[in-house]
Amino acid sequence: MKLNKNTKMLVEGALMVALAYILDLLVLYKLPDGGSVTLKLVPIVFFAVRYGVGWGTLVGFVFGLANYFLGFPEAIDWTSVICDYFLAFALLGFGAGLMKKMKFSAIWGSLVGGLCMFASNYLVGVYVWGKYMPETFLGMHQSSPYIYSLIYNITWAGPCILLACVVFALLYAIKPTAKLLNREDLK
Repeated sequence: MKLNKNTKMLVEGALMVALAYILDLLVLYKLPDGGSVTLKLVPIVFFAVRYGVGWGTLVGFVFGLANYFLGFPEAIDWTSVICDYFLAFALLGFGAGLMKKMKFSAIWGSLVGGLCMFASNYLVGVYVWGKYMPETFLGMHQSSPYIYSLIYNITWAGPCILLACVVFALLYAIKPTAKLLNREDLK
């Protein structure tokens, strides 16, 4: 039986959201107030570079919903909910989807999508979380919400992006997964 392309894409999207949620539970390290280093970016980027901006944005958004409502959310108000969860992961899928046609699109997608996600988290860190910044963070005195948000978010987002790039570099070295990442099965 041959699957309809839309059915295959929807099933793959649902599986990637579920896989991202599971990978988000496997925490390498966690910061106070919710930032954690995991492999959650990999399934969202994988899907986005296969199906593009629109679908990648939607799957990122759905993961943000699942992450907030099923996970252990850290939020102060509605702006932190929207920007740290819904918008951040939608931007991850959007940025990764932009790299769909590039060579090594998943690595580029991890970088661009990760930076888009970081931007959302950084801005909410400045304008919302910055009001509650500690006097010291990682042994450094904090007096500016701009610097605090940069340090806080780069501490978890940087390793997440780097890990995703490493995973995709390894996956490109394996012929069957390279074919999936290069969208050869969709042609």
